[in-house]
Amino acid sequence: MPTGATAIMCPFHRDDNKQLSVDGLSLGAIAKQYGSPVYVYSAAGITDAFTRFQNAVAPVNGKVYFAMKANSALGILALIGKLGGGMDIVSAGELARAIAADIKPSDMVFSGVGKTNDEIRQALACGIGQINAESPAEVAAISTIAQEMNILAPVALRVNVDVSPSTHAKISTGQRNTKFGISTNQREACKIYQQMAEDPHISPAGLAVHIGSQIRDLAPFERAYSALLALAIELRDAGWPVPNLDLGGGVGIDYDTAGPTDFTEYGLLVQRLFAGQGFHLGFEPGRSIIANNGALVTRVIYVKHSDEKRFIIVDAAMNDLLRPTLYEAHHAIWTLDEPNISTSKADIVGPVCETGDYLGLDRDMPNLNAGDGLAILSAGAYGATMASNYNSRSPAAEVMVIDGTAHLLRAARPIADYINDEMVPNFAPISK
Repeated sequence: MPTGATAIMCPFHRDDNKQLSVDGLSLGAIAKQYGSPVYVYSAAGITDAFTRFQNAVAPVNGKVYFAMKANSALGILALIGKLGGGMDIVSAGELARAIAADIKPSDMVFSGVGKTNDEIRQALACGIGQINAESPAEVAAISTIAQEMNILAPVALRVNVDVSPSTHAKISTGQRNTKFGISTNQREACKIYQQMAEDPHISPAGLAVHIGSQIRDLAPFERAYSALLALAIELRDAGWPVPNLDLGGGVGIDYDTAGPTDFTEYGLLVQRLFAGQGFHLGFEPGRSIIANNGALVTRVIYVKHSDEKRFIIVDAAMNDLLRPTLYEAHHAIWTLDEPNISTSKADIVGPVCETGDYLGLDRDMPNLNAGDGLAILSAGAYGATMASNYNSRSPAAEVMVIDGTAHLLRAARPIADYINDEMVPNFAPISK
């Protein structure tokens, strides 16, 4: 899938003084004000990406739901809400965050294979727009809870069409050997959907599919969407209501250049398959909206030379950005100041006591010294949301630049706050 072939430039760029900047502010100045490490997001870049996705799918009847597992900062959710986006949520916690960001529950889709009874009750009580059910047991649970609450539950059936997205195994969800969806093989999905349509406590909302993430080839989308459309038409022709088709997300980005994603061909594919078919469509982009519009800014603590390589030890770590360790993911790493000519290979590593604590391996890097700044690009998605306080480290703060002004979204939490959350039992005296 083509990426970056647009007139819009990466929001992170060199200013006239060769400083790495975003929307008129140098990242070095932001780090000086808010500390390091710190996540920095571009409101202009997020607005541009979301708007271009909306425009690409505008010719069909649909709505865009941001996959907030990619980034759940309230400021970002509120911005996307103002742009007309709904939310794709996967937990009661995300439901609460979306509501706090002033997103209407009717503009939310609740996905995920393991919703608890309490989560289902919360979603139905607040008027959730759609619940994507992924197993017969979940359909039964929703029906029972809806009966107890004396309401009609809007339920779509997530189907598994057995399409490989040819992406990383840990973010591949479209095959039948994964935990996701109801198989379309042996008529299982048809049977369950008909049962939903006959259930007096369920309002059948349609079908859903999501085959994975970071997909940069349109072919898997076409195979999955074609299978979904065929099933939807079959069910509709049999007399069952199928109002919505949830197409999920998964459009990939270019991590090498960190440039914007071109959604044109994806939009044309959707139009070719679904225009005039009479279904309302749902789209759930996440990474493609936020990833390249966020960066993790970090400072060099030490430079260490071993017998075999150079280590650039920085103050960000795997607890701040887990993707390189978890997915062997590649992120472009740029210097904040004017770049020097590369001198040698280096590993960019953090202070966490794990060999897997790295942000980049064998990178061509210039000479660097303590205090120099680096930016880990394409870190807006699955960065802050996957952060932890491993090694009792406080995860990086989050800042968004809006119209040339930096706004703090979330401060780095003091370790004292974590400690105050815990309690020490009253142990009995230990005999000596």
